Amino acid sequence: MRYLKITLLILVCNSCIAISPKEEGSGKPISHDQWTELLQKYIHGNKVDYKGFIQDSVKLNEYLRLLETNHPNQENFTKIEQLAYWINAYNAFTIRIVIRNHPLSSIRDIAGAIPFINSVWDIKFIRIAEETYDLNNIEHGVLRSQFQEPRIHFAINCASVSCPTLRNEAYVADKLEAQLQEQTLLFLKDESKNQIEFDKLELSKIFRWFGGDFEKGENSKEDFIKEQLGIELSDEVKLEYRDYDWSLNE
Repeated sequence: MRYLKITLLILVCNSCIAISPKEEGSGKPISHDQWTELLQKYIHGNKVDYKGFIQDSVKLNEYLRLLETNHPNQENFTKIEQLAYWINAYNAFTIRIVIRNHPLSSIRDIAGAIPFINSVWDIKFIRIAEETYDLNNIEHGVLRSQFQEPRIHFAINCASVSCPTLRNEAYVADKLEAQLQEQTLLFLKDESKNQIEFDKLELSKIFRWFGGDFEKGENSKEDFIKEQLGIELSDEVKLEYRDYDWSLNE
């Protein structure tokens, strides 16, 4: 564990470069079949078998290497292929940083012993082509800023109990619309995450933290929920947010 933390510190100190998520690389569209194989083996409902991922780390590292050597530049990837790539990358690299520090009680514990790092999501351990990323770069600098797709919040997984369930298959371009829609409905209908009634909403804090992503034009987050679920809500619906459980989802 001590050597791992030293390694992470070196990565942090050696990656103080400007991040440009749109930087073009030499990549080409890739197959995410290896990732699907791993997910089908080690995702059980809303639980992740991190010990299984550790035992199968050779295959995980092969898939991560495929991501690292194929930057999804706009010339070689369609927009939808790029989106699928970055969702998979976020999830797969999240698994990597968890298993490198496993066992632990919460993903948020990882950054505690690293100087100058306040959050695990700020650790720059992801190298894709010639760029170094942290998880925040992928989520905010790429996924949220480049795609304006609110449903990504139900597809990416932060390794915690209150996070949306990690899907047991890779996201792929030819199924992405259906996958995102299914993830959205699964999350909204999960009463451990959200309680939706005609006159009262108890929502995941995802809707508070990223409220603007669900509010387009004159539409509110309540409108987003109504559209997704095909329901009506009171004009005076009471809105509350649930506490977020950061315990590891294993």
